[in-house]
Amino acid sequence: MKAPSNLITGEVRTKIRSMILASELKPGQRLIEDDLIQLLGVGRTPVREALLILQGEGFIARNRGWEVQGADHLPVRAIFESRMAVEAETARLAARKITPEMCDALDALIEQMEPSGHQPRLALNRLNTAFHDLIVKAADNVVIAQFHERTQFYYWALRVPVMFSDEQLRATNEQHREILAALRAHDEARAETVARAHVETTMHIVEPALPR
Repeated sequence: MKAPSNLITGEVRTKIRSMILASELKPGQRLIEDDLIQLLGVGRTPVREALLILQGEGFIARNRGWEVQGADHLPVRAIFESRMAVEAETARLAARKITPEMCDALDALIEQMEPSGHQPRLALNRLNTAFHDLIVKAADNVVIAQFHERTQFYYWALRVPVMFSDEQLRATNEQHREILAALRAHDEARAETVARAHVETTMHIVEPALPR
């Protein structure tokens, strides 16, 4: 039985959006319809419909063709401040609702993110995205999830020109462990505090490296 066209469009939109959020499709990168059709194995209509939806959501723009939207027009500090607020509230809600199975999944992701000197940056980005997305899922709030998705997009759209050192990666992964400990304990206040500090740590690493 053939899937409804709106369902296919939704799946295409989700796949393209996930590629943008994982930095597989980078800000300013051209999106060629024929390439997406071949990559995703779907027809032209759902690809075009998905691109229009993503344009309305602010993920892509039309500039003599489709391209991934950037965040050059936004102040860097504003992006990080919004991430602090959203990540903190997401963690607080997750601490209230998270299951032991979700905690175990987060623990497994933390172990995979531990620096070993040979993980590709893209692989670490995917693991980090999966970690925070699972916390969003645990928070179980559709509006907060939308805010989280947008602030995550703005962060990746900064085109961060800095490579984290192994020491910095270990420090941020240790903060992941602190977040998980608060979630396991269902300590809402602690989860909120350490999630905010986690984003602030990233800001202090990234902000000095960005062009003024």
